[in-house]
Amino acid sequence: MINGPVIRGVEMTGFKMREMVLVGEKKLIGEVISIDGETGIIQVYEETEGLKKGESIVSTGKPLSLKLGPGILGNMFDGIERPLKKINNDFGSFIPEGIGLISLDEEKLWEVNILVNVGDFINEGQVFGTVEETSLITHKLIVPFGVRGKVVNIKENGKYSIEEELVVVEDEKGYNHSLKMYQEWPVRTPRPVKERLPIDRLLITGQRVLDIFFPIAKGGTAAIPGGFGTGKTMTQHQLAKWSDADIIVYIGCGERGNEMTEVLEDFPKLIDPKTNKPIMERTVLIANTSNMPVAAREASIYTGITIAEYFRDMGYHVAIMADSTSRWAEALREISGRLEEMPAEEGYPAYLPTRLAEFYERAGYVKNLNNEEGSVTIIGAVSPAGGDFSEPVTENTKRFVNVFLALDRELAYSRHYPAINWLTSYSGYVEMLKDFYSRELDEDVKELRGKMLKLLYEENRLKDLVSLVGEDVLPDEQRFILEIARVIKIGFLQQNAFHKEDTFVPLKKQIQMLKTIDHLYERGLNSIEKGIPISQIKDNKLFEDIIKMKYNIPNNNLDGIVELNEQIDNFYNDLDAKYSR
Repeated sequence: MINGPVIRGVEMTGFKMREMVLVGEKKLIGEVISIDGETGIIQVYEETEGLKKGESIVSTGKPLSLKLGPGILGNMFDGIERPLKKINNDFGSFIPEGIGLISLDEEKLWEVNILVNVGDFINEGQVFGTVEETSLITHKLIVPFGVRGKVVNIKENGKYSIEEELVVVEDEKGYNHSLKMYQEWPVRTPRPVKERLPIDRLLITGQRVLDIFFPIAKGGTAAIPGGFGTGKTMTQHQLAKWSDADIIVYIGCGERGNEMTEVLEDFPKLIDPKTNKPIMERTVLIANTSNMPVAAREASIYTGITIAEYFRDMGYHVAIMADSTSRWAEALREISGRLEEMPAEEGYPAYLPTRLAEFYERAGYVKNLNNEEGSVTIIGAVSPAGGDFSEPVTENTKRFVNVFLALDRELAYSRHYPAINWLTSYSGYVEMLKDFYSRELDEDVKELRGKMLKLLYEENRLKDLVSLVGEDVLPDEQRFILEIARVIKIGFLQQNAFHKEDTFVPLKKQIQMLKTIDHLYERGLNSIEKGIPISQIKDNKLFEDIIKMKYNIPNNNLDGIVELNEQIDNFYNDLDAKYSR
């Protein structure tokens, strides 16, 4: 039986679950997903058009695995790690069927520095050599999991291809193991670590609404749900460009071809602001557009997370951007339908929550087998149809992530970016990062953040009242809250990605900006309590200067913020003196 990407095979008693197979004369790549007696079901990662009944299914004897080694960074792959540039050069604009599981360049020579000597005892996870993969990242060659023993032979430092045998290790039973530049790893199996460490460090993004209000921790999980046009992709681009992760893995999972083309064209042109070198030198792109085979879309998420774990095991901090997990879930739904499984809510399979949990739990801050610290931070975009956050993918994602950044259509359409709704978003890392903020900023960020959020919640409550009876009937204290909330929203939460001072803001400036707004609130409130009318308390020029401090005060010189605070004090001191006469 051939039903789209789903193939039913017979005489399959010798096959195993999750085994990779080659289907038909074209040797299409597939994976065994079900075995019942002699009958097996295979999902094929390529187009099955032209496949005929009776063609053979050949076992490879191993699960769907990736080649992990030099040549990953700066590359663009499809959902099963086939290099798109090479395919384009060799076969043209479309991926032909039956080209096999090509991945890393086997002919390119890499300059290798061997770090072990003959007679050394080495363990799994240990670094036995290095390769300068890019000018930003040193690729550490790791002893594969399950290999330990005495080094009996090594190659001299020099240039080699990834297929060259670099080190020979003899284990305790006398068997020899050949160590090359690469290793293979099954995509659906998490890579082992020595210890999971507490999450207590901020993933610094330079985006004020994230770093202060809804922080993402290194090794944490975040979801960015939003309807069409709310800025999911742009938000992830900002995080990829500015976050302090060492390596970025960007998965375009089931997005429209023109959107992915934009990403593939834009990323190579981006310059890493911290090093002034191309950002692709620390980036991996995985593209699986909506017109590519649906089974490969389902696998692309696992391909991305496996690559991220591999670099984590070298001691790097990796951020993985999945855009979008909704398309991945739709692939699950389509395959489930072809398997004639019983559908659950909105046609999704009953195991959707399990698969989402398995993906997000592969994030974490860890000590790897080489005793180095590394992390994988997962930031998944969710595309609910019609912006309905009650649909199954968004609801289930909410159960497994600690940061929920709800994008709001009204904010996006009013040009407020990032369009993160402060009323429906949340972060579970605020308490965990309390010590980090105290150590880095010597400030109680949690208390200040809570105070500002409380003002925004109060403003939202008052807006309903104002729309009914007008602002003039409110007491001055509440009218002042409306003004301060406007300053917080426009002066702090709204950020311009195209302004050189505002696209990335250091933590120190962020907290000084928020403290200035708080100082304005406290001084104004104090004057209101003295009976001074709000028409005198609100000075338009002063308020506009505070809103524009994000543009007018350089990130590397915060003297202007000190002057703004003096300006606030001078204005309210004069006002208080005038009314106390």
